[in-house]
Amino acid sequence: MRRSYEKDDPKAALHMISAWACEQHLVLAQEKVLNKSNEITAIPALLEVLDLEGCIVTLDAMGTQTEIAAQIRKQKADYVLALKGNQGTLHREVRTYFEEGHERHWRAMPVDYAETCDLGHGRKEVRRLWISTDVAWLPKAEAWRDLSSIVMIEHERHTPSGISLERRFYISSLRVEAEQMLGIIRSHWGIENQLHWVLDVVFREDESRIRRDHGGQNMAVLRQVALNLLRKDETKRLSLRMKRKRAGWNDAFLAQVVGF
Repeated sequence: MRRSYEKDDPKAALHMISAWACEQHLVLAQEKVLNKSNEITAIPALLEVLDLEGCIVTLDAMGTQTEIAAQIRKQKADYVLALKGNQGTLHREVRTYFEEGHERHWRAMPVDYAETCDLGHGRKEVRRLWISTDVAWLPKAEAWRDLSSIVMIEHERHTPSGISLERRFYISSLRVEAEQMLGIIRSHWGIENQLHWVLDVVFREDESRIRRDHGGQNMAVLRQVALNLLRKDETKRLSLRMKRKRAGWNDAFLAQVVGF
């Protein structure tokens, strides 16, 4: 989600939600919403313009709605949806299930487990994931179309300042092994580094003060089109920042990036 500003009302933030292809590192489509509460209606509109058959759709907790899950399945895709407080009872029940299982060392519980460990930049990150297809007991499970599994992921981070531990919970229409689910969820997190960070640092989007008319929305679209084109360019040993500069200085390189 990106942010710019509307004319004559600096308090009215214009949010842009984007469909991000994790494997291709491309923005597929965008939809605007004028305030946060409207994201629930903007997400279905964004999904409608996409051919989702055979895809896996991952969404943050704002998109964890029964109607959105049903739409994803209707479009012949699968979903992995984050759980937070906005789904109070469901979030609480899933969290209790996994926390009690953890205390019992998963005895007699149908769970699959995967773990990864990454070292670098003076820190250690351990990710542990448990997935269970035992979902029939969940309150109003039938309201979530084709709900097939629940997930807990534990993120443990070791840094010079100490150790932190965070747990996140998900529901999904998928019945897959824990290792595959861990890869799916990690790909979703990649949007922060591969899209949001690039737009903020390379394109300096957060510094934009375009306020008039539809300027903020138009520039958001242009930045992401430019990002898609720069990512597709196969020039070696050039960062995205340098490709952007060269495209501004060199007409021949610009034509190469655009595809003329």
